[in-house]
Parts: sequence; C-alpha cells; structure tokens
Amino acid sequence: MSFPRAKALVLDFGGVISKTLFETHGLTEAALGLSPSTLRWRGPFAIETDPLWASMQRGEISERDYWVTRSREVGRLVGEDWNDMATFVKRARGADPEAVIRPEAKRAIELVADTGFKLAILSNELDLFYGTEFRGRLPLLQRFAAIIDATYTKLLKPDPRAYQMVLDALSLDAGACVFVDDQRRNIDGAEACGMDTVLFDVRDPRSGYVAALRPFGLELTEEMAGRSCATPIS
Repeated sequence: MSFPRAKALVLDFGGVISKTLFETHGLTEAALGLSPSTLRWRGPFAIETDPLWASMQRGEISERDYWVTRSREVGRLVGEDWNDMATFVKRARGADPEAVIRPEAKRAIELVADTGFKLAILSNELDLFYGTEFRGRLPLLQRFAAIIDATYTKLLKPDPRAYQMVLDALSLDAGACVFVDDQRRNIDGAEACGMDTVLFDVRDPRSGYVAALRPFGLELTEEMAGRSCATPIS
C-alpha cells in the first residue's frame, strides 16, 4: 500500500459543499412563492444565456457583484429591496440548510475526517452570503479543523495571503494540502502557492470529489442499502 502525501482537504463552500443557487431554483421559487420557472439565469449550466455570469468569468465583475445583482432582481420579484446576498440566501434556504448540501460532499467529508485527515474551508463569503446562524445549523461543519472566511479576514481568494491563512491554521505546508474550488482564478491562486488542486465542475460533483479524494488514497463509491459507502483504496 502506498502512503498518501496529502494531509488536509481544503474546500470552498458555495458550489463545492453546497449546491449552487442555480441548481435549486425550484426550492427558491417555492420558498418565495414564485411561479415555477420564474428564475431563468443558469450561470455555468447555461452560460450562453447568462451574460452577467459570462462577464464575471471574464473578470469584469466579481462573484460578489454577480450575486448582489441577482439578489436585487429576486427581491424586486417579491416586492422587497434586497441589497445583500445574505437576505436572498436566508429567504431561499433558511428553512432547511441540510437540503442544499451536496450528498457527495457529505460522504467525502465524513470519510476524510474518519480516516484521520484534516479538513478546512477557505471561503470568500461564507457568513456574508449565508448568515452567521447558517453554519450553526450544519453539524457537518464541526468536522472542520479550520474555517477561514473572508467575510472577516477581508482577504479574498486568489490573494496569496488567504491561502497562507488556511495553511497557518492547519500547521501544514502547501504541498500537504488539496484545495478544491469551482472558480479557475481561485485554483490558479492556490497552485501559485504550491497547493495541489482540483477544479470542481458543479455540473459533475461526483467526479470532483473522486478527484479530490484520490491524493489521500481514498475512494468514493456509490451509496448502498441507504448508506454512504466510501472506502480507502488499497
């Protein structure tokens, strides 16, 4: 058996651990009392029909700018003035935070923790977008040794200081960490710091987690008999 060099899995939150808001339009519409198919912007799932997302991908606006714009649009649909992402997320997802967590993420996080590796979150806007009470309602987050959130640090990925903060919190060198994010520029920033990386495709989350677990010598298998079955690779 070969011994893995990786010692910690560092995850982005939105899109990687949680489903994107694009994937949960139905839940959002039901929560807000909107008619089905009211929300038509699809981001990476139909970039050709979402010029605002394309603008963000080109670096013309930030991801925060994108979501503030969408939040204002949705707020107007329900006759309210929403100037921050947190209001949107609380109203759309507040009833059941567990419902928006990717099942692949839950299985992978449990496996990594149970086999003795470290876990961390490096997010640009965890509490900014989701609100401070959201993470308290997710027991899964107790598995993480560190949560570095630019809501408080003000250091946004891909600033190298953001990655260094998570390395310091874990007391590990960059080469011992696998970083997973769904934005190319954040992956580029992590690679520049010496971290192993996985560019997460929100359209194929299972493949993303399979790749993320491989450096640890772990494998994510299909659920069997109602249980999550993730097993080490021998």
